[in-house]
Amino acid sequence: METKGNFPLKAFTSLETPFYYYDLDVLRQTLDTLKNEAQKNRVNVHYAIKANANPRIVSMIQMYGFGIDCVSGGEIRAALKAGVPADKIVFAGVGKSDWEINLALEAGIFCFNVESVPELEVIDALAAAKGVTAPVALRINPDVQADTHHYITTGLKENKFGINLCDVDAVIDLTLALPHVKLVGLHFHIGSQILEMNNFAGLCSRVNEIQAQLARRNLSVEHINLGGGLGVDYHHPDEAAIPDFAEYFSTIRRMLRLRPDQSLHVEPGRSVVAQCGSLISKVLYVKQGSVKQFAILDAGMTELIRPALYQAYHKIENISSDGEVEKYDVVGPICESSDCFGKEVPLGKTRRGDLVAIRTAGAYGETMSSNYNLRPTPKSYFSDDLA
Repeated sequence: METKGNFPLKAFTSLETPFYYYDLDVLRQTLDTLKNEAQKNRVNVHYAIKANANPRIVSMIQMYGFGIDCVSGGEIRAALKAGVPADKIVFAGVGKSDWEINLALEAGIFCFNVESVPELEVIDALAAAKGVTAPVALRINPDVQADTHHYITTGLKENKFGINLCDVDAVIDLTLALPHVKLVGLHFHIGSQILEMNNFAGLCSRVNEIQAQLARRNLSVEHINLGGGLGVDYHHPDEAAIPDFAEYFSTIRRMLRLRPDQSLHVEPGRSVVAQCGSLISKVLYVKQGSVKQFAILDAGMTELIRPALYQAYHKIENISSDGEVEKYDVVGPICESSDCFGKEVPLGKTRRGDLVAIRTAGAYGETMSSNYNLRPTPKSYFSDDLA
């Protein structure tokens, strides 16, 4: 068996596991669809690089002309290194340090998405020291519920992100009074892995209310940024490889009432890269327990933390086996009970040395890997190189 599905098994056998495998055909199809739908709906896209910062992935995204959404100075440097123009970079995050703000000011980025009054005042002071004016968008916490895991909701009033609705007028007054910042936009984000379009419709309704509030003061901003959040189908990575960007964009275009000459921006991350990536691991042992059997892999939560962090589901396949299906708890080697990828997972008859693919791992996989237990960082391989 040289291939199984889209996996080049013959090539895999010579590679040290665990490793990340990226199907660049899937990424190209995703980027083609995203670009087509964004242009059709007049939406500016800034890829959320926190989802996957692999230099080859970022360079490929840059080739499509998309901007980048950053949440650290390191991500800004990675975007610039990949050739992303500074005027397509947005900088978000609740805890921007002085050196990160200075880096962004020196680069001349498109916009700071500002999350608090203290941050606004620091940006003004640092911009004054450089004799420049910083473009800012106020991140408003819209207090809109998102149907997703509570760890990845960001738009409720109890979340740490953004400016409270009750403070919007006062913060706008302060922004307009500060001499070295310029209010150019409003920014929102309600969460991640959202599949219900009514969540985005609810966000648009709240944005419309805030825009009307500004209009009563004869105020308007140059752009509206709705953040990211569009989810992917973790259960059917082959049948639903490309997210429904058409429905997503049509929903926000239908529901959002933009002012004349206002531009619309979004920051997708997971939906761009999740389906192109898989974590490939080898079975170390098959262990028969008293009530269940375990497939113990050489990959663990150090390579893919999502299942341990918030019980996230990933489809798991034994790509070496065509045997009769049995059920296994698929676990890693890390000395933590939470190091489990899935319970009662149906796999073809599994043996030591079999290769296992953990699917939809292109987002928040490699970028969140760690060296816990002093484990080495996994390598990455690409379909174009292994065909």
